[in-house]
Amino acid sequence: MKKTYDEMLRGTKGFPRIEENDGKKIILPSPLEYDEVMRQAGPGQLITYEEINIYLARKHGADETAGMSTGIFANLVANASAERKAEGSSDITPYWRTLKKKGELNERFPGGIAEHKRLLEQEGHTVIQKGKKWVVADYEKFVRKP
Repeated sequence: MKKTYDEMLRGTKGFPRIEENDGKKIILPSPLEYDEVMRQAGPGQLITYEEINIYLARKHGADETAGMSTGIFANLVANASAERKAEGSSDITPYWRTLKKKGELNERFPGGIAEHKRLLEQEGHTVIQKGKKWVVADYEKFVRKP
């Protein structure tokens, strides 16, 4: 039987862990740590992958966070949250308040860009298209540092 996203989120073993590469300490945080940080952005607030990475590296005394883990684990958090919501749970992580670099929306979040855009606009943000990317206008004004 296939695991649910929530089971994958909570069942990840071996995290957090620190690895060394070229003399740098790199943290691979647990998916639940991403969930914890993503929950900190309240209505109207935003958080970026960059802010999450800085916070988690500091928390673990590392030089940086493993970049690939951010996208993977943020998407896991988003899908687990959407799954819980579909089941009628009120335990929802406001994943739509999390943005990629330069305020970009995440096409891999549940429902893709259209749903990410809808949820952000529902909270009063203006979403605009820049080339092929969709971004929150003036996102910097709304970023919350964890």
